[in-house]
Amino acid sequence: MTRVMLQAFDLTGRTAVVTGGGGLLGVEHGHALAEAGATVVLADINEGTAQSAASEVNRCGYAGKALAGLIDVSQESSVRALAERLSREVGTIHILVNNAAIDPKVHSDGLVENSRFEHFPLEQWHFQLEVGLTGAFLCSKVFGSKMAAAGGGVILNIASDLSVFAPDQRIYRQDGLSNDRQPVKPVTYSVIKTGILGLNRYLATYWADKNVRSNALSPGGVFNGQGDEFVQRLTSLIPLKRMAQASEYRAAVQFLCSDASAYMTGQNIVMDGGRSVW
Repeated sequence: MTRVMLQAFDLTGRTAVVTGGGGLLGVEHGHALAEAGATVVLADINEGTAQSAASEVNRCGYAGKALAGLIDVSQESSVRALAERLSREVGTIHILVNNAAIDPKVHSDGLVENSRFEHFPLEQWHFQLEVGLTGAFLCSKVFGSKMAAAGGGVILNIASDLSVFAPDQRIYRQDGLSNDRQPVKPVTYSVIKTGILGLNRYLATYWADKNVRSNALSPGGVFNGQGDEFVQRLTSLIPLKRMAQASEYRAAVQFLCSDASAYMTGQNIVMDGGRSVW
């Protein structure tokens, strides 16, 4: 790769906000952006978790650095409070990664009586949509408006392979349970991640004249100590025959948040080991 091509990935002098920054992939996004030279604000509803994540990133000695931020993405006042704090302390925000979400872990939690569609609680519907979809809307509204006023920026929306196909509920089945008591991936996750793609397309066209680009990344299943039976069922659906390692999404984040993708907007990059091809 030539020096000019490598320079397109350089994020030196740019500041990024990653919501859900203390989570499994949020930390990885922090690694990716700090490695490329950015100052990364790992923002989370749990400030201690955000601080631990920032410390983990900073221990690696990247060209960029990580900071911690407190945010409740479902509350506009909280989003604005963080935006105003960052305006005072670090200046312009160039990159927003909408990563915060509630992801029910059906395989590890066992039977969740209310996970099935017929019994799914309305309060959980509202709560999960407020975090995963309303949160992305609010953060894009607040930080995206600032980017548009400042001459441009990048929004990266973290979707999921379940934004392009339905969950295969067979991988969550448990022996000895009747069909009407089998645990399932709740309806909210698919709805939220599909909605993220609609928001992504809207943002890409809305601020195109302000040089604000918006793209989505749809990761597949990430290995995080799941049980052997679940892993076997899931990998049987994946052409590459394995789950992803969390770090394997770093290069995609660097590409989508940098000038390397300067002529891309409104797109959804699906990295699922080929599962959506079958």
